[in-house]
Amino acid sequence: MGYYDDHTNTERSAKKGGSKASYFFSSLVGVIVGALIVALAFPMFDRGGNTTVTNSNTAGESTAQTEAVSYDVSSDVTAAVEKAGDAVVGVTNLQAGGSMFGQQTEAQEAGTGSGVIYKKEGDSAFIVTNNHVIEGSDQVEVTLADGTKEEATVLGGDQWTDLAVLQISSENVETVAEFGDSQALKPGEPVIAIGNPLGLQFSGSVTTGVVSGVERTIPVDINQDGQVDWQAEVIQTDAAINPGNSGGALVNIEGQLVGINSMKIAQSSVEGIGLAIPIDMAQPIIEDLETTGEVDRPTMGITLFDLANIPAVYQKEQLKLPEEVTTGVVIERVVPNSAAANAGLEEMDVIVEMDGEKINNSMELRQHLYTEKNVGDDMQVKVYRNGEMVELTLTLTDDSQL
Repeated sequence: MGYYDDHTNTERSAKKGGSKASYFFSSLVGVIVGALIVALAFPMFDRGGNTTVTNSNTAGESTAQTEAVSYDVSSDVTAAVEKAGDAVVGVTNLQAGGSMFGQQTEAQEAGTGSGVIYKKEGDSAFIVTNNHVIEGSDQVEVTLADGTKEEATVLGGDQWTDLAVLQISSENVETVAEFGDSQALKPGEPVIAIGNPLGLQFSGSVTTGVVSGVERTIPVDINQDGQVDWQAEVIQTDAAINPGNSGGALVNIEGQLVGINSMKIAQSSVEGIGLAIPIDMAQPIIEDLETTGEVDRPTMGITLFDLANIPAVYQKEQLKLPEEVTTGVVIERVVPNSAAANAGLEEMDVIVEMDGEKINNSMELRQHLYTEKNVGDDMQVKVYRNGEMVELTLTLTDDSQL
C-alpha cells in the first residue's frame, strides 16, 4: 500500500536514507528560522556599545543605529554657578617655621580657605575672604579657578567682622563677582555656596540650599578666652559649608554675591546650619580695608570689664552700687586725651546705659559703639559713680587721635 512491488527493496532503501537527510535539512532550516526570529525580536550591541537594530522591511537594506544622546541640563543653578564660579578662588595661608638651629625655614602651608574676587582695576584685582583664613600668615597665595597661582598682598583684616581684603595681579583674572542685595533675602529663597571644602583638592565645589534665616546673631569669642566678645550678624543657610569653605561665596539664584561663607555650627546633633556674613554689612568693611587697611571705628578710649565678673561684696563696698544694679561695664582705665577723658569719665565708673539703651556687658557696649555710631558722633552715657547716677556726653574719636 503506497509502495510499488517492483521497487520495493530499492524504494524502501531510498526512503530510509532520505528520511535521515530530510530530518537533517528540516533541523537546519529550523535553526536558521529561529535565529532570524531572535535577530528580529532582539537588538544586538556592537563593540562600540551602539545598539544595532535589523530592519525588517526589505532584505538588503542597511541597518539603523541609535547613539547615546547628551541632554542640555542647564538650569537656574547651573547658570548662577557659571556666572559666579570663576570669581571664587583658593586662599592658602603660608607660615615660616623655625629649625632647631633657630633659623627660619621656607614658608609652609598652615591652612587653606576660599575667597571671592569682587573688583578688577588696572593691574590689580581685589579679593575678600575671612580674617581667620589669613590670620598669622607670613605669606598668602591665591589659586585661581584655572589653577593659576598668584602671590597676594594682605591689605587689611578685621577680627570683629572676620573679613580681610587681598590684592593680586589682574593679569589672569577674567571673572569678577557681582554684589547682590542681602537685605532682600527671604527665608526659603534658594542660595548656592561655592568654595574649597577641605582644601584645594575639592576646589570650586558647589552646594545648594535655601536661606534658613536672616539677621541671625551668633556669639563669638574673638580672643579665645572663653568669654563672648561679639555678636556676629549672619545669614543662616542649609547649604553645606565645611572647613575650607570659609571666605567663599554665597550667591543667589541670579549668581549675585549675597554673603561671605564664614562658619558652621559643628555639633554631632546639629546638621545643616551654615552661616555667612551678609554682603550689605560687609561692603563698608571691605571698602575701609581696601583703602586704609583698617576699619574706621569710633573709640571711647577706655579699658573695661564686666560687672557680672566682680564679687557682690566689692560691688557693694567699693563701687557702692545700689542692690538693684547687677549688670553693666566697669571702666578699668581711661586713656588720657581720649573721648572718655574729655567727657569726664573716670576709673571705676560703671556704665549702665548708652543713648537710652541699657548696657549689660562689654559685648553690648561694643555692639552699640561699632554698629550704631560713627567717628565724630555724640553719645549719651549714664554711669554710676560712688553710688550716684551721672550723665555725660562723649564726642567719639578714632584710634589715630589717641
